[in-house]
Amino acid sequence: MGGPGGACCHEHVEIREMRAFVAVVEEGGLSAAARRLHVSQPALSQTMTTLERRLGVQLLVRSSTGVEATDAGMTLLAGARAVLARHDEAIAAVTRRGAAGGSVLRIGIPLELPGDLLSGPLAEVTAADPETRVQARHLSSAAQLAALTAGELDLALVREHPVGPDFDAMLVVEERLGVLLTATLTAKLAGPGGIPLAALAGLSWVGFPRSGSPAWYDELTAILRSHGLELGPDAPQGQELIPEVKLAAVATGGAFALAPPDWAQPLPGSVVWSALAGQPLVRRTWAVWSAHSHRRDLGRLVAALDRPGPVSTVD
Repeated sequence: MGGPGGACCHEHVEIREMRAFVAVVEEGGLSAAARRLHVSQPALSQTMTTLERRLGVQLLVRSSTGVEATDAGMTLLAGARAVLARHDEAIAAVTRRGAAGGSVLRIGIPLELPGDLLSGPLAEVTAADPETRVQARHLSSAAQLAALTAGELDLALVREHPVGPDFDAMLVVEERLGVLLTATLTAKLAGPGGIPLAALAGLSWVGFPRSGSPAWYDELTAILRSHGLELGPDAPQGQELIPEVKLAAVATGGAFALAPPDWAQPLPGSVVWSALAGQPLVRRTWAVWSAHSHRRDLGRLVAALDRPGPVSTVD
C-alpha cells in the first residue's frame, strides 16, 4: 500500500513521483501531465529533474514537440505502472474492508507539522464517515513507531522512513529548513541567497535528542558538520524541542535553531527567520501505517494524503 517495489524502482522513489512520471510519459508533455495531475508545470518539471538526478540516469528526452522516455525511462515506466496498480488496488481494498467498530482514528503527530497537512484529508474522512472520531497524540518519531507496533496508533507521521515489512509508508511533505537567529546576527550574516550554513560556525545549535528520530538526526548533523559546524552534546533524552525552547535559546544571541518557512510560531521582535543559502536542509515527513490494516477510514485518509504537493520552500 505504500513504498515502491520491484527491481526497476529505486527505494527512495515515492508513489507521487511514480505517478507524475507515468503521467508525463503517457501525456507526452509536461503541460498536459501537469493539467492531469492538477499541479503547476514548473513544479512537475522540477519533480522530473529531481527524479533523474536521484536515480543518476536520464529518463526523458525533451524537445520542442514534447517529451519521450529513454530506454531507462521505459524500464521505470513498466515498473512504476505495476507498483501503482498494486498501490491503488490496496487502497481500494482497505476502503472496502473497514474493520468493525473502528470509529476512533488514532494519529501520531510530530512537533512543527504543517498546519494544513491534515485539515483537508481529515475533513474528507469525517465527511465520508461522520461517526469517525480522531485522537491525536504529539510524539517523537521513535515513540510513534513504537506505538504503531504496539497497536496504540493507526497512523504515524514521522521524520524517517521505517524499515521492515510490517509498515507501509508514504512521503507526505518536504520542507526546506531555514534558520532562526537574532536580528543583529541576521543582518551581519545574510547574503543575497540567504545565510550560508558555514556562517553559523561558532554558534550553538538548538537541537533535538537523537533518540527521538535517529535517522533524521544523523542525516541532519552530518550535513551541519560537513559545513564546518561543531555541534555540542546531544540534547537530553526525552527533552522535546518546543518552540519556546528554540526562541529562548536563540534570543541570547549565541545560538541558532532550524525551522520551516511557514513556521506557525509567532516570532519576537529580536528573532528573525532566514532562508539558508542553497537550501541544504530538507526535512521529510512520512505517513506510516500497519501493512495489515483493513480500516476503511484509514484507507480514505491515506488516499486523501496521497496527492502531489510542492516542497515547502521560499523564493
